[in-house]
Amino acid sequence: MITRNGDVVLIHHKNEPMVYARVEDIVADVKPGWWQITLLFLTVPRSTVTWILREGYIDGDEFTMNGEAMRLERLPRSEARKAPEPEPSPPGAEGGGEKVVSLAARRRDGR
Repeated sequence: MITRNGDVVLIHHKNEPMVYARVEDIVADVKPGWWQITLLFLTVPRSTVTWILREGYIDGDEFTMNGEAMRLERLPRSEARKAPEPEPSPPGAEGGGEKVVSLAARRRDGR
């Protein structure tokens, strides 16, 4: 399964984008081959739903709900900002060789 907890999906209804949701949980259903996916709709007010879907449907295959076409589109995860490389502690500093990140250098670099 490509889609996993924490992913953001765009839910399409009748081939039109409808709402964004975050995947809160995916657990096996009692029926083999089916999964319970809990989605937090990113709306005001927020709401949470649990749908029972096959793995292919969770990963983007079209399915029907009440006879209407539905599809989940997993959005790419955003690139996390790279943490700066820690600078070595000056000789004789306390801490037994622990690494220190210079806040002045971070400000200078615009991070």
